[in-house]
Formats: sequence, C-alpha cells, structure tokens
Amino acid sequence: MAVLAVCCFQESPAKWVAVHRRHHEHSDDEPDPHSPVRSFLWAHVGWLLVKNSDLSPYELYGRYAKDVLRDPFYKKLEDYRYYLSLFIAHAILFFAVGFGWELLIGSTVGAAFQFGLSVLIWGVFVRVVLVWHITWSVNSITHIWGYKNFETGENSRNNFVIGLLASGEGWHNNHHADPRSAKHGHYWWEIDVTYLVIQALGSVGLAWRITSPKRLQK
Repeated sequence: MAVLAVCCFQESPAKWVAVHRRHHEHSDDEPDPHSPVRSFLWAHVGWLLVKNSDLSPYELYGRYAKDVLRDPFYKKLEDYRYYLSLFIAHAILFFAVGFGWELLIGSTVGAAFQFGLSVLIWGVFVRVVLVWHITWSVNSITHIWGYKNFETGENSRNNFVIGLLASGEGWHNNHHADPRSAKHGHYWWEIDVTYLVIQALGSVGLAWRITSPKRLQK
C-alpha cells in the first residue's frame, strides 16, 4: 500500500502523515499548512509552491511522525533517490506492459511503442495529475462547500462529489469529528470505499485494531 501511495507522487508517507496531523491540530488556524481561510487557491495548491520552514522534515517529524519513522521501510522512503526510483520503476512498468501487449498480439514494433507511450501518458502522468487534484480538493473544497453532521470548531464539510471521487475522504466533517475512525461515511449515502477496503483487509488478517466512529451522526 505504501508503494502504491508513492506511485501517486505526493511526498513520502512520513511527510504525508506529519502534514496531516499538523492540519488536524491547527485546522483553519494560522499554523494549518493548507487552510482555505487564506484563499481557495492557497489550500488547493499554493501551499505546495511556497517554501515553508515550518514544513521542513526537521520541524515536522520530531513532533508528528516519530512513530512512522520507527519502521525502517518508511525511513528508507525518506531518501529521495529511493522514493523517486520506485516512481520511475512503476512508470517503466506501465510502458513495458503496453509495449509487450501489442507485440504479443502481433503488432509492429512501431505500433507497440506508440501504445506503450499511450499507456504511460494516460496510466501514469494523467492519472497522477488527476489524483493530485482530487487530493487537493479535500484540502480546499471540503473546507468551503458542503454540509456538516457535527460542529467541530473549524470549517470542515462533507462534500458529496469529493466523497465519491476521493473514495470516502470527502466526508471530511465526519473525519474531523472523529479523526481516529477508519470509517468516514456515516449515513447510507456517504459511500466510503476506503473503509470497505480496510474491512476487506481486516477480514483476511492484513488490518487490525480497526477503529469505529465514536461520534455518530445527528
């Protein structure tokens, strides 16, 4: 799962966890790394384009991600060469599968190369950019537009569109009300694909101590 996350090219797992925990500690206050209180554009992508010493690994990891970095695999992913090599390897794999498939069905080398490039562009580059914007929308859209099941003292919202696009992450007000819960969707229409995956992993012993919501919807 961590390797698949790296293939989304959105920083290392430790950096992701640290920024996310800081967001929850200071949600929609000044120290929040990506609050739309500043602006929609800042929350969506601007915070990633400006150097912020508060978000340096030295500042973040000691407070927010020491537990993650105890795992040697996650610690190794902090080496950007290793992190980048995983991303490049998966891109090569996408191209190779497309290229090999076309050769297997009898196409010419030129046609196979063209199809391999198509798989690379759509399966890697376009996919990565789309996933970026879906992820960023949780930071921006779900702190501006949507409905609330809970009063949480900040601006988190449940947004139906982002809830579906982000596999359940868009039920963001539910998440802020109970951050430790693995289940973000509370009502029947709040479809939570991520939680279904976690349940499936739990059923075969690959996930445990799965936390249920402590706060239920009104």
